[in-house]
Amino acid sequence: MCTVCGCSDGEVEGHGNGDGHGHHAHGDIHFGQGLAGVAVGNMTQERLIEIETGILSENDRYAAGNRAKLTAMGVFCVNLVSSPGSGKTTLLCATIRAMGGGAAVIEGDQQTSNDAERIRETGAPAVQVNTGKGCHLDGHMVGHALDHLHLHSGDMLFIENVGNLVCPAAFDLGEDAKVAILSVTEGEDKPLKYPDMFTAARIALLNKTDLAPHCDVDLDLYESNLRRVNPTIDIIRVSARTGEGLDAWLGWLRAGSSAKHTARAAG
Repeated sequence: MCTVCGCSDGEVEGHGNGDGHGHHAHGDIHFGQGLAGVAVGNMTQERLIEIETGILSENDRYAAGNRAKLTAMGVFCVNLVSSPGSGKTTLLCATIRAMGGGAAVIEGDQQTSNDAERIRETGAPAVQVNTGKGCHLDGHMVGHALDHLHLHSGDMLFIENVGNLVCPAAFDLGEDAKVAILSVTEGEDKPLKYPDMFTAARIALLNKTDLAPHCDVDLDLYESNLRRVNPTIDIIRVSARTGEGLDAWLGWLRAGSSAKHTARAAG
């Protein structure tokens, strides 16, 4: 069970004291009002916080180990997060081809190796991690995947997380930055519906901009909503099909890698 998203049997009954939800006008029900930010069955908010703290503390230890290993190797790492179908694998393939080398990928999905096979077709090494019923990668999984990659100083590691805008927000993998990818077809209110993810992200890529003329979408409103939840987030409009924004995206990656190497050299 993921204690962040609260995935369980979904029952809405048997409420006890401190159940962490409220009823609003129009019959709306809000399960995120308690201290834990989630409600699960008959568990108290205090118990949920205890469980979540334990899980995240253990994950953070693994993530710290991953981060130390990547820093020692001089590898810049980004964690790509998005909804399913946002186009992150296609964009990642275009990114790797444009880089011309020096990229490696850890690919997360519940099942299949489809995306890892697509990545390998670009010439980049990729390790597939299937999470089964798990809805996100965690630090332990990524640590095992790192053991199967031969990375070198100056390389960039892309972790493509499971398509999910909830749970991955809370799980540090040892990355240097979370990169949120949204397609223009998802709606301008997506950042407002899933604020935790966009608060955690350092940059948002507005993807599939080539489809914008065919959708009832306001890209300026999209960006405004992103900045409502994260005023400091970087935003780049991109399209793997037309190449729009790829140079800016590659520039952002190179700047991040350069900053990491400078900090590493300074000790």
